[in-house]
Amino acid sequence: MKTAVVTDSTAYIPRELREKLNIHMIPLNVIFGEEPYQEEVEITAEQFYEEVKTKELPTTSQPPIGQFVELFEKLEREYDEVVSIHLSSGISGTYQGAVSAGTMVEGVKLYPFDSEISCMVQGFYVLEAAEMALRGEDGESIIRRLEEMKQSMRAYFMVDDLAHLQRGGRLSSAQALIGGLLQVKPLLHFVDKMIVPFEKIRTRKRAMNRIVELLGEAAAQGGEYRAVIIHANREAEALEWKKELEALFPNVEFMVSYFGPVIGTHLGEGAMGLGWYRK
Repeated sequence: MKTAVVTDSTAYIPRELREKLNIHMIPLNVIFGEEPYQEEVEITAEQFYEEVKTKELPTTSQPPIGQFVELFEKLEREYDEVVSIHLSSGISGTYQGAVSAGTMVEGVKLYPFDSEISCMVQGFYVLEAAEMALRGEDGESIIRRLEEMKQSMRAYFMVDDLAHLQRGGRLSSAQALIGGLLQVKPLLHFVDKMIVPFEKIRTRKRAMNRIVELLGEAAAQGGEYRAVIIHANREAEALEWKKELEALFPNVEFMVSYFGPVIGTHLGEGAMGLGWYRK
């Protein structure tokens, strides 16, 4: 059984890893004025955070359905089936675009998967699927494993400024206003595919400490975990945090990733997150 694995750019899986594991990627877009850029193809995270210092914050858009159709047509000639894993359908139409494209390509056996999340936490599903596909496992087995992973998958993140999320329609204006007035650094997470506040915390340090507590509660249940620290242009801080966490949690394997252009547009520079699942 030959199974292809597809994801979108918001998983922020480095190119070398995508190539090594044969992962096919469809990019989302950031639009500065009238100029669209495909993230991870035409603009990197580093370039994006430089650009937003001097330009108005961009907008974002999902991939055109034609891009999915073109990719699926190509894959249908080489593979028996396609597993397509995407960011939460509650914040983007990308997943639905993949589903619709699957109905438009004759002969493609598509297994779409809504990660109900984004960034490298979504990437964890993709890496697992790609490794299984390389071992010759079929789409049905892969989806079953991804659903199993979803039971222990958790992610929490904090933003420095709620205005970005509110402006992009990912958080209500009332929540943004209250957060701004109180100088709150809210912890956010995904519930029912949407970004919602988890707790309101006054300082960045306390917010990050609270995330550590939540990881500790999970890790204390035993077993091996895989976790990712995600930063919005705060690499040094993320690497320092990784060192601290590795000392605290010997049963957790940590990596560092980033909020790229599309997600960074909605969270703003300085956001930090932590996600994990039980292996």
